[in-house]
Amino acid sequence: MKKITFLLLFCVVYVTNAQQQLRIKKGVIVDSLAINDSISESFALYLPKSFTTEKKWPIIYVFDMQGRGKDALSMLVESAESQGYVLAASNDIRDSLSLSENVLKSGRLFSTISSIFPINERRKYTAGFGSGARFASINAILYKEIKGVISCGASIANIELLDVKKPMHFVGIVGREDYNYPEMVRGKKILNLKKFPNQLIVFDGGHKWPNKYHIEKAMKYLTFSAMINKAMEKDSVFVNKFYEEELNEVDILNKQAKPLLAGHLLAESIKVFSFDNSVDSLKNYRKYLRRSKLFRTYNASQNKFLLKESFLIDEYNYYLEEDLQTYNYNNLGWWNYQMEELNKFEKSTEFFQKQMAVRLKGYLGALLEDNIESVKYGREIVDEEALRLLNMLKTIINPKVFSSYLEVISLSSKVEDFGTALFYLEELLKQGYTNKTELYSVKNTALLRISPEFNELVTKYLSQARYDVIQQ
Repeated sequence: MKKITFLLLFCVVYVTNAQQQLRIKKGVIVDSLAINDSISESFALYLPKSFTTEKKWPIIYVFDMQGRGKDALSMLVESAESQGYVLAASNDIRDSLSLSENVLKSGRLFSTISSIFPINERRKYTAGFGSGARFASINAILYKEIKGVISCGASIANIELLDVKKPMHFVGIVGREDYNYPEMVRGKKILNLKKFPNQLIVFDGGHKWPNKYHIEKAMKYLTFSAMINKAMEKDSVFVNKFYEEELNEVDILNKQAKPLLAGHLLAESIKVFSFDNSVDSLKNYRKYLRRSKLFRTYNASQNKFLLKESFLIDEYNYYLEEDLQTYNYNNLGWWNYQMEELNKFEKSTEFFQKQMAVRLKGYLGALLEDNIESVKYGREIVDEEALRLLNMLKTIINPKVFSSYLEVISLSSKVEDFGTALFYLEELLKQGYTNKTELYSVKNTALLRISPEFNELVTKYLSQARYDVIQQ
């Protein structure tokens, strides 16, 4: 790459070389920056408003497995501005590519950023949500230059690959209704046993990007870790303020009758601040909290439903595998019953039972998607019978996902099983589907579309069919 120099002028950074000048505005996401002249790869970038070339900056590489670099950065921008982090994200990482291809793309991004911007070599981190978070942890395992991960809604991709000689810092963020919550709790225990520095930030919510507050906290944990490891000077003002913020949040959670979240936060705070501060008051607070009747009642209830959840997950996995191997359509009733039970649990007055139900629904949805991906792309020949069964199950798990009905209609019509196709057509229309144009262009349905039964259903639910129904 050609030699690059910097000119800093108010809110704009100019990156220049012999052929062109690249204008990078601070405080906004700049998209589609080229990795280099010879490779058609690009990235999105965010420089804080306070960015200057006079010092070295921490950076977080954010990963999205659909190559949506700008969108990925937008979830961390406010926090990065507040905490003073540079952000970068590739526009070319794809879950459709092999792991090795994506890892090489990551390496080129790391190299390009380091050659252009003044980055603190001991403060390089990765982040992501869901599959992006797992890929972020893979990069932290494979690239020694990455010192930590902010993993939202997903545990480490492969704990077995962790190297005790390279203890990168793992900060997980997860909602208690996220189907990955139990896995992240188990992962934290393993990291503790392996003596890897880690924190787990828990909030009330589902499988989604955490809010600004929790992302900021994750960044503060990484900053604090950098001070401990002497990757930056200790800032006593920052440490004391962070300590007060954590203690204040514990008090708020306690007043909101959320003793488990309060106890969890106290445990994390004790671990964080014990490196050179007295934490006796925090330890006493935690002992007091754990002895309370409310804590013990909630803890017993949560553990009971987590245990039940693990049994149900094992049962779901077993029956799904068996049903796919035998194309067992007769078991659709059993799956429908399971969803009815989960719907009952979700309406329960028992708080932890409701959370279990939400997690299990999310788990089933993710399990089906994983199997659909495997059937579609994991084999040379697509098993369309298994694909049809999986989409039937999707209509049970999430009745409002219209694409599942359309897939069943298409695959059933392909094998001239018009009775099944018509059944799922009516179920689709009952759910409120109205896209007549799409309906009349579903693959494999040429014969079905001209049948009286098809057009009668369309007329019944959508007022007018494309073809007239001829009465015999």
